[in-house]
Amino acid sequence: MYNEDFFFQALIYLLAAVVSVPLAKKMGMVSVLGYLLAGVIIGPFVLGLVGQEAGEIMHFAEFGVVLMLFLIGLELEPALLWKMRRSIFGLGGLQVLLTTIVISVVASFFNFEWNKAIGIGLILALSSTAIVLQTLTEKGLLRNTAGRSAFSVLLFQDISVVPFLAVIPLLASFNGPARLQESQVGQLTGVASLPGWVQLLIIIGAIGAIIFLGRFVAKYIFRYIAETNLHEIFTAMALLLVIGIALAMSAIGLSPALGTFIAGVVLADSEYRHELETTIDPFKGLLLGLFFISVGASINFMLFIEDPFKILGLVVLLIIIKFLVLLALGRFFRLKKGYEFLFAFLLAQSSEFAFVLVSFSQQSQLFEGKTAGQLLLVVALSMAFSPLLIVLNEKVVSPILERWHNKLDYEEVEPEDNPIIIAGFGRFGLAVGRLLLANNFKITIIDSNPANVEVLRKFGFKLYYGDVARPQVLEKAGIAKARLMILSMAEYDNSLKVAKYIRDKYPNVRILARAKDIFHAFEFAKLNVKTVQREVFNSGLELGAKALEHLGFNRYEAYRSARFFKHHEEEVFMNLYEHWLEDKNRFIQETRRFSEQVSETLMAERKFSIHDADCAWDVESIREEEAGLTSEGEK
Repeated sequence: MYNEDFFFQALIYLLAAVVSVPLAKKMGMVSVLGYLLAGVIIGPFVLGLVGQEAGEIMHFAEFGVVLMLFLIGLELEPALLWKMRRSIFGLGGLQVLLTTIVISVVASFFNFEWNKAIGIGLILALSSTAIVLQTLTEKGLLRNTAGRSAFSVLLFQDISVVPFLAVIPLLASFNGPARLQESQVGQLTGVASLPGWVQLLIIIGAIGAIIFLGRFVAKYIFRYIAETNLHEIFTAMALLLVIGIALAMSAIGLSPALGTFIAGVVLADSEYRHELETTIDPFKGLLLGLFFISVGASINFMLFIEDPFKILGLVVLLIIIKFLVLLALGRFFRLKKGYEFLFAFLLAQSSEFAFVLVSFSQQSQLFEGKTAGQLLLVVALSMAFSPLLIVLNEKVVSPILERWHNKLDYEEVEPEDNPIIIAGFGRFGLAVGRLLLANNFKITIIDSNPANVEVLRKFGFKLYYGDVARPQVLEKAGIAKARLMILSMAEYDNSLKVAKYIRDKYPNVRILARAKDIFHAFEFAKLNVKTVQREVFNSGLELGAKALEHLGFNRYEAYRSARFFKHHEEEVFMNLYEHWLEDKNRFIQETRRFSEQVSETLMAERKFSIHDADCAWDVESIREEEAGLTSEGEK
C-alpha cells in the first residue's frame, strides 16, 4: 500500500482524538485537555505508538495556530475593540504586564537568565481561552461582571500572542551569536542581509499591502469566487489567502501569525466574514487538535517522575501568583460582591497558547529541552487543575463571601403583615411583583442576590436582602399571616426546601411556584403544590403562535392553537406525573402518545370552518380579508 506508515500514523492520531476527546467532555473537561490526554496515551511514555515523529507533526500542525489567529482577527471588529477599549486594553493590558513582571522576577530567583525569565513570564501570563469560555458559557456567567471582565482579558491575551511570537526570537538572540544562527530568527528573516532601514520599509510595505488588499480588493475577488457557487473553490481561495500571507510574512522575517491576524482584522467588516469563518474553522480545529496531540505525545514525563514535588510546587506557585495579581486588579477595577474572586479563579491557569509559545521558544533556541519540558508540564497540570479552582470558588469561597464580605449582610425583615411574600426578585419575580404592585397589593419582597437588591432599590422597590431557606427569615417576613407565598427564586433545590417547610408548618398558606422545567414541576407536585408555572413555557408558546402567523395562520387560528396546546399540557400533567413516579419508561411512552394526540386534534380542528364571530376580535385579519375581497371585486 502506498505510504503505509503515513496512513498508520493518521489512524493512530485520529483514533486517539475520537476516543479521548468525547471522554474528556463527559468528564467535564475541555477538548484541549482531551487532545493532550490522547497525546500522552499514544506517546512514548504510555503506549509508545508514536515516537520522535510527533515533533515533525507538531511543526506541520502549527499551521492550525496561524488559522486560529486569522479567525481571532475576523472576530475583532474595529468598532467592538473601541467600545471595549477600557476593559480590554486597561484591565487586560495591566494583567499581562503585571503578571509577566511578577513571574519574571520569581523566575530570576530560580537562576534563569533575564531573557529566559522574561520569556517564561510572557508565556505563563496567558490564561486558557478554551477552558474559561467553556466555563462561562456552561454556567451562564458571560453576562455578569466577572464574566465580562474575564472575556476582555482573554481578548487582550489573544491579541498579545502575536507580538509575543515576534518578541521570543529577539529574546533568544541574547543567548549569543551561535544560538542566533541556529534559532528561528535566522530562518524567518529572508531579508536579513539588507540594511535595517530597508527591512523596515519592506515590513511596513507588506503590512500596508495586506491592509489595502483586504479593504479594497479582497471583496471583489471573493465576490467573483462566490458567483461560481462552488463551495470547494471558495475553500481553496480562503486557504490560498491564509497560506499566501503566511509565506509572505515568513519571507520578510515576521511571524506568519502576525500577517494572518492583521488580515483577519481587516476582513472583519467584510460581508464574507461569516463564510470565511465557516470555511476555515474545520481546518483550524483539526490542525489544532493534531498540534495538541503532538504536544501531549512530546511531554517528557520522566521530568515529573524525577522530581514530582518540584513540578507540583511550580504549578501551585503559578496559580497563586496569577490569582493574587488578578484579585488585586479585580479590586482596582471595582469588581465587588465576590466577583473579584470569581474573576481571579477563572483566569488563574495557564493557556493553550503556552504550548505554541513553548514550542516556538524551543525552536528559537530560547529554552533548552529540559526547561521547555518542565514548562509544558506546568502548563498542562495548571489547566487540569482549572475545574477544581472553579469548584473551590463555588463550594468554599462563595458561601463565605456571601456571608462575611458582601456590603449587605442578611437584613432584619420588618414585620408588616403583608398578605403576599415574594421570594426571589430577578427577571421572573420582577414581572410578578410589578403586576401585583400595579394592582395596589402590598407585598414583602426578599432576594438573596445583594447586587440585585442594590440595583432594584435605586428604582424605588422596597425589598430585603435575605435567604428564605432560613426559617427565621420567613418568620420575620410574616409567613404565619400571609395568604400567598410566591416562590419565584431561581435556585432549584432551595425552592423545594422552602415549599416543604411551608407545607409542613403553615399548610393554610397557598404556594405559587416557579419551575425550571417539567421535572421541577413534578417535584413540586410531590409536595402538593398545585399552582406551578414553568418559567419559559408561556413565552415559548407565544413565540410559537407568532411563528404560526408567519406560516399562514390568521391571528385567531394561531391564538386558538396555542391555547389548546397549553390546555392539553395542563390536562395531561397529572397523568404524566403519575407515570413519572411509577415507571420512567412508561412516562416516555405516554409523553410520545400525548404529543401525537394533540397533533391529531389540532389537525382535525383545522378542517372545520371557524365561525365569523370567532374572528371578531381579530381586527387586522378582518381588514386583510375585506381588502382581498375588494380587490377581487374590482377585477
